[in-house]
Amino acid sequence: MTPRGGFILGGVNIAPGTRRTVDLPVSVLSDHTPVTMSAHVIHGRRAGPVVFVSAGVHGDEVIGVEIVRRLLSLPALDGLRGTLIAIPIVNAFGFLNLSRYLPDRRDLNRSFPGSAEGSMAARLAHLLMQEVILRADLGIDLHSAAVHRTNLPQVRVAPGKPELMRLAEVFAAPVILPSALREGSLRQVADGQGVGMLLYEAGEGLRFDETAVRAGVSGILRVLHDRAMIPARGVPRARRAPLVCRNSRWLRAPQGGLLRTFRSEGDVVDAGDLLAIVSDPFGEVDAPIIAPEAGIIVGRAVLPVVNEGNAVFHLAAIASTAHAEDRIDTWTAEVEAERLFDEDEIL
Repeated sequence: MTPRGGFILGGVNIAPGTRRTVDLPVSVLSDHTPVTMSAHVIHGRRAGPVVFVSAGVHGDEVIGVEIVRRLLSLPALDGLRGTLIAIPIVNAFGFLNLSRYLPDRRDLNRSFPGSAEGSMAARLAHLLMQEVILRADLGIDLHSAAVHRTNLPQVRVAPGKPELMRLAEVFAAPVILPSALREGSLRQVADGQGVGMLLYEAGEGLRFDETAVRAGVSGILRVLHDRAMIPARGVPRARRAPLVCRNSRWLRAPQGGLLRTFRSEGDVVDAGDLLAIVSDPFGEVDAPIIAPEAGIIVGRAVLPVVNEGNAVFHLAAIASTAHAEDRIDTWTAEVEAERLFDEDEIL
């Protein structure tokens, strides 16, 4: 049998059966401080797929960083087949500045595939593309809502991709949303190279959400197990199928003022349900926000001050509301009942 070769990333050779953090040079700041994109590579003794898990493409989406941190602590990865590349912070510039963007105000997730001689965002996108995306068979990109918004844990997949839909069901977040590929996004360029992508959205910018973190770790483990990269031991079983939503829309504030919300993320609503009221500061004018159709709230604003036109509720359409609420409640109870991913007691 031909011995398995090492995995080379950034000129570093990771031998089979070992793991290593590799610092990929990105730039040097104006004060001569070097900036790197650090990737942790686990290269299994036995052959298998190459999967990458990325977080922090937007620097304020810190929940994905915590998911990767916990994932890398799990003993289930010790006997990994294939290769796992984990990048907890892709956009170190934004992360250090608690900002979604890079210092040049560009959105990294609209800058792919990038170029070696382009803007700061283009160079970082090019580095991720060349060193990671083109080496992988599958990617899982971790995101959260922006600052002052929160998302119900959900997986977004490109429409018309049956295998990705199956993997999204394996991941077992409570909701799956078809989501068109945006120009310049990581998902778009990966798809163009034949690399399937799952996008996990959960929680709020610059905040941790324990349920969303646990759901993210569990979902990644399920996908790795499905790819025959890790054994079943320590992988939480999904007992409820996700809700597959046809489409979604944002409901916006009809006027500026103070927002009083009566429904939250994960709530199943019917057409005509009162979701919130926007009142002027004097209490003279109340403007209701009504659900235009049945669906599930997959995201919402958390800031109680809104301007006219602000996005307030992200409502996803579902085929039937008959048992949807029970499924969401069951999912939440199962995640919260799982053992804590602590350093001293890990699944």
